[in-house]
Amino acid sequence: MTYYCLFDTAIGPCGIAWSERGLTRLQLPESDRSATERRLRANAARVSQAAPAEINQLITNIQSYMTGRRTDFASVAIDRTDVGPFQCKVYEVARSVPWGQTASYGELARQTGSPGAARAVGHALSRNPIPIIIPCHRILAKGHRIGGFSAHGGTFAKERLLALEGVLIDARTPLLPGII
Repeated sequence: MTYYCLFDTAIGPCGIAWSERGLTRLQLPESDRSATERRLRANAARVSQAAPAEINQLITNIQSYMTGRRTDFASVAIDRTDVGPFQCKVYEVARSVPWGQTASYGELARQTGSPGAARAVGHALSRNPIPIIIPCHRILAKGHRIGGFSAHGGTFAKERLLALEGVLIDARTPLLPGII
């Protein structure tokens, strides 16, 4: 069984879903609260009336992150039930890219043992159900170019998340408020 809840952050309403094995989804803000909930609910069974203590702590940590505070999500348990072996490798390597730093799709491909698979890495990251915890926003295209981002707001949202960590791709990217 999967549960979810919505919560407010400095960039807008976010949501998380979890199972007994760990986090299954983190939903970044959509165009409005109901759109965020619809997207989250599509992959979660039911709304939670009372989240477990570790989920409440994770929400607090995500809220802190969204204000630009350095936050470590390395210990967050992730439910990888529906994740294939290559995606798991990509997600593990992406999780090793620390706050305020970036890597390229090609670098991740090499670190997964598949040096020619930069596009496959990009595809795996485009399906990342847990952005921020699996920090796909820290992965850039060759030449420090922004690359893609599948969350609402696209590459602008990616630039905003990087700016929260002090990484500026475009000096005009505002830090806050809102992601789009």
